[in-house]
Amino acid sequence: MTELLSLPGLAGKTVVVTGASGGQGLAETVVLLNSGANVIATDLNSEPTAEMLELSAGLAGKLHYRKLDVASESDWADVAAFAASLGNGVQGLVNNAGIPFRARLGEMKVEDWNRVMGINLTGPMLGMQAIAPLMGPGSSIVNTGSAAAVTPHYTVSYTASKWGLRGLTHVAATEYGARGIRVNIVHPGYIETPMMAAAPAVMTNAQLALTPLERTGQPIEVAAVVCFLLSDSASYVSGAEIPIDGAFSSSGGVKFMSDTIRNAQQAK
Repeated sequence: MTELLSLPGLAGKTVVVTGASGGQGLAETVVLLNSGANVIATDLNSEPTAEMLELSAGLAGKLHYRKLDVASESDWADVAAFAASLGNGVQGLVNNAGIPFRARLGEMKVEDWNRVMGINLTGPMLGMQAIAPLMGPGSSIVNTGSAAAVTPHYTVSYTASKWGLRGLTHVAATEYGARGIRVNIVHPGYIETPMMAAAPAVMTNAQLALTPLERTGQPIEVAAVVCFLLSDSASYVSGAEIPIDGAFSSSGGVKFMSDTIRNAQQAK
């Protein structure tokens, strides 16, 4: 975790964050707490991790922790009931939990496909169903997509789940707009999280060659954008898709092509 951020327009809000024990979810939780929000942090662990407790100690907001399998309707009902018991409603939901799965189309097994879809796509749907009834005007939902949601990555189940999440986001932004609830999606690129720790070096090198900023991203950089979208500063932003990828998806491979051509010309 790098330098703590504090954003305006978040103090006193109650925000539910899924997949909060590490990576982007933990960074989002800490930024929210440091900005004065009260966070219901959720993950598969029965208790908050030692790292979460250490990083949240002494911050302005209050940390609550609940065990949650995002693919479980009953787990979501429990989180919603707990949130309601706090008496402040819910002003923010971050559907951050997700899993990768690198099988290609010809290798995909139905049980693995269903597991990825259950967590990455059904989970956010269940989350919105459970939490939106507790939200009032000015509330905000942020879904975590991926650079794979705007490009044809070979990881078929992960990619399809994130493309589906784009559609779900726009449906929710349309449906909830009349209630004053904003819904947006962010698309992180290659972010240095535990989820990416197992990525082979060849993948990292290829990513750097395709990314105009020529570096990977940090969880705090995703958290900053997510927390802005949760804040009152983004009060008229809804239905937006925001890449956080160092211009990887914007470049569309042109950086690699341009660099290759330039290097070949210089070598003559």
